[in-house]
Amino acid sequence: MCTQALWALESREVLVIANRNASESVGLARYYMNRRGIPEENLVLLWVTDQETCSRDDYDRRIAAPVRRAVQEHRQRGGSVRCLLTVRGIPLRVAPPGFSDEEKTRKASLEKELKSLKETLAHVDKDSPEAARIRKEMESRQESIRKLSKENQSAAVDSELTLVLEPEYPLEGWIPNPMFVGFRDRSKIGFPKTVFMVARLDGPSADIVKRLVDDAMAAEERGLSGTAYFDARWPRPQAEKMQKLDGGYGFYDASIHLAAEVVHKRGRLRVVVDDRQELFQPGQAPQAALYCGWYSLGRYVPAFSWVRGAVGYHIASSECSTLRAGSSQVWCKRMLEEGVAAVVGPVEEPYVQAFPVPHLFFHFLTDGRYSLAEAVFLSLPNVSWRMILVGDPLYRPFGTSDG
Repeated sequence: MCTQALWALESREVLVIANRNASESVGLARYYMNRRGIPEENLVLLWVTDQETCSRDDYDRRIAAPVRRAVQEHRQRGGSVRCLLTVRGIPLRVAPPGFSDEEKTRKASLEKELKSLKETLAHVDKDSPEAARIRKEMESRQESIRKLSKENQSAAVDSELTLVLEPEYPLEGWIPNPMFVGFRDRSKIGFPKTVFMVARLDGPSADIVKRLVDDAMAAEERGLSGTAYFDARWPRPQAEKMQKLDGGYGFYDASIHLAAEVVHKRGRLRVVVDDRQELFQPGQAPQAALYCGWYSLGRYVPAFSWVRGAVGYHIASSECSTLRAGSSQVWCKRMLEEGVAAVVGPVEEPYVQAFPVPHLFFHFLTDGRYSLAEAVFLSLPNVSWRMILVGDPLYRPFGTSDG
């Protein structure tokens, strides 16, 4: 794995992005920059909606365009930018693009054809070759309607910003992340030329955002201690079966077991593994420093008491769908409210193969040489999609490598 070039993200390499239209966003950006010694010229001020969702047009004009200019100007002055940091007040997600008149007409035509096919199908023998032909045509129309609906063209703002210097790229679905160490045959994968690491300082309140920064720096000073909890759903597969797993639920569950083994071998934290279907229950996970588990969709289980500087990662479909104060029980929001310093999760359904690979993420996080942002992006298969990192990108909870 050729990863040495990504070691030791530095403060001067982080561009901080705040929203002048959002209460406290600029103040929070300056708070972080002062604490981490980030130069004043690394601050980028936008004017965009302060809602959690923005339109594709607003993203292009009010977020991507000024950030792109800022990166280019920074480089012209001789600066290096490797990481972009969005601050509370910058929208979480980009909505799909609107429909053109031509697309509206085409969609209406396809829906009319689909309705006609359904009516025809109702009057033929369901087991006949004619019925099979009609069903095949219906599937084709349904797929065309799905693509026209652009449902897979929504994304996380942060994940889109990874490609802010790319002049043009497809909005449908995701794009392979060239930083991901897990790709085997790279010659067959079309990578973008320039990809930035992107993180976010966000949470239900400004005080929580400041705490993320303070807790990360405090944990760096003393070293993160406590217990690492890994909540798989099935027992660890045997080695020969492990080698055949590739990208699905079984692979990610096995990866959670491997992550536990990685952390155990480091010898820095006590490790607890649960391989039952049930999640850790209230009170069962005291002094939690690291957590990775699944699957409770939008229903945080208060099993944990979190130590200062803790990192939480719950694998479920929409656990970063909101970071606002309120009654939502999505895991990212609730973990931040309960005291975690950093979380990883999706703003909407990403499919399991889009999550950071657990054993890779915890390998880099606990190595000591890599920042939190590097640990995520070295283990993240795709960009221009729906996964985000909330936390200080410079955070190194274990300081230096143990060799």
